[in-house]
Order: sequence, then structure tokens, then C-alpha cells
Amino acid sequence: MIYIYTEKKGTDWILHNDLYFNLYTGNQFFTEEDKNIIKTIDHAILTDDMRIQTEYGLGTVRNLSSGCKTYLNIVKNPEKVICTDECGANVLSLIFQLDNIHICMTRPERFLIHENVKMCFNDKDIVTGRNGYEQWWTREYERRGENDL
Repeated sequence: MIYIYTEKKGTDWILHNDLYFNLYTGNQFFTEEDKNIIKTIDHAILTDDMRIQTEYGLGTVRNLSSGCKTYLNIVKNPEKVICTDECGANVLSLIFQLDNIHICMTRPERFLIHENVKMCFNDKDIVTGRNGYEQWWTREYERRGENDL
């Protein structure tokens, strides 16, 4: 189940992924799975001394994309709600393959969602797959329009 919250609130939330990653997550140990996701998302190789090798040269983990940092924040901080507003479709498709995560999405995005993915919006509405996701957001925008939100 992916728990999605559509309003930014709460004390245990990560809303600024780059900052949080640079201060906390980027200083943690990276597993082989983490290294593989860095390669998948940013086409970068994490070296033993915590540098990244890209087609543009050598950098640090601080040079990873916001989407890659967001993904790593999610998997390394499962107890927190992580904002995905800065993620592109490529990263969102990967995030929506994870299970038992908590994310904040303030607007709908178009990306691949498998039909068996279960999502719970705002701890109330449970939907499944791409159709459920799109139908929920359609109703949400109708509600926002009716309430001038």
C-alpha cells in the first residue's frame, strides 16, 4: 500500500528533499540496492569513497538529482512522509513500485502505475492502479473547485 497525502502538514514530513538528503540521508551507508537505484535514475556509479561517477565527471552524492534524492529519502526513512512534488515521471514510476511508503503529492502527475498497486489517499480513500489514481484525482479537483480551494 502506498499512503498518499495531498496537503503538506505534519511534523515528521520531509518537504525539502535536497536539503534533508544533503544533511542526513547522504551521510548514511548505501546498500547495493541503493547503488543500483542511483545507477538506474541518474546513470551514476557510487564509488567506495562516496563519490559519484557520471558521464560529466566525478562529483559527490550532493550532485545527485532531486528525484534520486527523493527516492533514497523514501527508502531510508520509511517512518516519514516524503514530498514527491519535485520528481519526474521516471522516478515516480519507480516510487510506485515500492510498498508501505508514505508520500505527499499536492497534484497529479502522469506516469506508469501498475494495475495491482494499492493506494490510500489521506488515510481515507483506497484505490487500485492507474484508473483508481486518475479517478481519485478527478474527484479531488471537482471537490477543490466546489470549495474554491
